[in-house]
Amino acid sequence: MNSTRPRRTAPHRLETLAVHAGRGIDQGTGAVAPPIQLSTTFERDADGGYPRGFMYGRNRNPGRAALEEAVAVLDGGAACAAFSSGVAAATAVFQGLQPGDHVVAPLHGYYGTVNVLQRIFAKWGVQASFVDMSSLDAVRDAFNEHTRMVWIETPSNPLLHCIDIAAVAELAHARGARVVADNTFASPVVQQPLRLGCDMVTYSTTKYLGGHSDVLGGVVVSRENDAHFEAVRAAQVYGGSVLAPFDCWLLMRSLPTLPLRMRAHCANAQRVAEFLAQRPDVTAVHYPGLPGHATHAVAAAQMTGFGGMLSFEVEGGKPAALALAARLALFTRATSFGGVESLVEHHASIAGPHSTVPQGLLRLSVGLEHADDLVADLAQALDANRAGTGTDNGIDN
Repeated sequence: MNSTRPRRTAPHRLETLAVHAGRGIDQGTGAVAPPIQLSTTFERDADGGYPRGFMYGRNRNPGRAALEEAVAVLDGGAACAAFSSGVAAATAVFQGLQPGDHVVAPLHGYYGTVNVLQRIFAKWGVQASFVDMSSLDAVRDAFNEHTRMVWIETPSNPLLHCIDIAAVAELAHARGARVVADNTFASPVVQQPLRLGCDMVTYSTTKYLGGHSDVLGGVVVSRENDAHFEAVRAAQVYGGSVLAPFDCWLLMRSLPTLPLRMRAHCANAQRVAEFLAQRPDVTAVHYPGLPGHATHAVAAAQMTGFGGMLSFEVEGGKPAALALAARLALFTRATSFGGVESLVEHHASIAGPHSTVPQGLLRLSVGLEHADDLVADLAQALDANRAGTGTDNGIDN
């Protein structure tokens, strides 16, 4: 794709990587912005070969190849595969397992991953144990002779528990198991699990990598381009769950601003968490950036920021939490996170009847609005909740 311009030297800082990785000047037109290549099929040479590297859209697409290169570079990985959703990316990783294999997974984590393990792979003979991974002893005790994978989610959804990645990776590798980290809450800007010993990392690119709540996707990044990654690639190509060309283009458009957006998300979330921690009507704040958080020390050791996600609990259980969410003006009641706008979710309602999440817990995706405005919005809603006044906040959510 690159023209005859002088070859760029390899940049080392994340902001530069985010702008340049996977990009080049279009050789045919000189276009600076990457074009969208929608073609589903590509011309063969007279001898039947594909010298340009592209055969069919499901196998490979120029925009998807560029995106995969860019995300691999950001994470310090050797290879990447892009999928139609974050769940599809996780599913592809598990498809590399065999019947009878065992997975150790976090007790607190994304319910979509739990569903994939319990509703899809369990019937094919893959077993899973869900443990509190903040305890290395619990992780160690969960191993058996069939354990082939440890799945990490840190910070966790929705309680923001942080797992000592390096310690878990060392323990798992000593027992012959691979370690995969769901790094969606953190992004490669504030945490890089591959550098801490993980074998693979997954993202729902729908969240921070996309950053605008307008594109669904997922990726798997591998530290090595090995047989385990080839199993992921096979699941992508033969399973057919590939990311569409336009969605790849949207993600490539968003990656250059990822470092700046993440730092703003982190700063706003820290401010909001500190405010909530001072409120007498808030019974708990779950944010690893707070010194009082149970896993603050772990987070500080392996993260360069504490992320844009937090959750908090209010007195009065589900009714009080739902009433508070209804009184917020700037936080839209919606499920997801990582966009420029702030969102609030009553997580127990989403996670289903078997969820152990407290009924009085609200999860916040802290966006890029001014932190003072977000704090003021939470203050008025908490005050109104305490007073039991109406829910009309004057803004259409």
